[in-house]
Amino acid sequence: MPGRAKVSLVKTEDRERGIRKAVALLGDVNWPFDGAHVVLKPNFNSDDPFPGSTHNDTLRALVGLLRELGSSHITIADRSGGSWVTEEVLAEKGIPQLAEKLGVELVATDAEPPEAWERLEVPDGHWKRGVEVPKLFLEADAIVQSCCLKTHRFGGHFTMSLKNAVGVIAKDSVFDGYGYMSEMHGSPHIREMIAEINQLYTPDLIVMDAIDAFVRGGPATGALEHPGLILASTDRIAIDAVGVAILRTYETTPEVAEGRIFDLDQIRRAAELGIGVDSPDRIELVAADDRVSQDAARGIREALARG
Repeated sequence: MPGRAKVSLVKTEDRERGIRKAVALLGDVNWPFDGAHVVLKPNFNSDDPFPGSTHNDTLRALVGLLRELGSSHITIADRSGGSWVTEEVLAEKGIPQLAEKLGVELVATDAEPPEAWERLEVPDGHWKRGVEVPKLFLEADAIVQSCCLKTHRFGGHFTMSLKNAVGVIAKDSVFDGYGYMSEMHGSPHIREMIAEINQLYTPDLIVMDAIDAFVRGGPATGALEHPGLILASTDRIAIDAVGVAILRTYETTPEVAEGRIFDLDQIRRAAELGIGVDSPDRIELVAADDRVSQDAARGIREALARG
């Protein structure tokens, strides 16, 4: 039976302050970062401005925090979606220059050779032949995910921490060209498949930058709202459930707005697989002690309880 999970919340316009405060609010976590090689997985699905992709200031703040927590080596690693070329997306976003300035490694995973990948079966899933995952993620001492808050009009319904896992696996097989994304997007089980690949790795920390959010459309562009929030958790289901609750405080899509949050396909399937908490009752939403954070948390708790 899953235990309880904390999700922390800070109302802020300052990513540096918000991320540090949100992580501190998680309390006495035995972080595995001291002396560790940490892989930092952002969301660079496209080169669109935040929240279409991770904000550079979010990466800057996370790298600084991980260094203070003792990380010996940090690698930013991702691949882009659709027809986007990851190296071109990173260049357009100025990430190579940022990585050089911060003294971290940068890996566009879909440019890596076959020997850098491993094919894995996806247990109890809908994937026909498993998926391929960079060995970088399998061998890392720790993994940190940075996700955005947005809806997804290409079958995912929403894209937060669970959907961020899609950027870990290969778009097409590095061994024989098989189209993993074509398989997923052509399946009626797309949202369950998203949840299922989260069995293959476990992030040690998830930070959601919800200063802005797409409440309709997405993932690259959409109807923009301004929650002004930074959230953190160690539980992917819990932080995504809170993210859905935030979206429900706006005029969002029917796929996100209707039904119980834990009946939504991504969350339901992830809970069935034991990836995180299995009900809203097991989520402890911890807000910073300022009035605006407390007020924001109150509304989100109400939306979470209704769902």
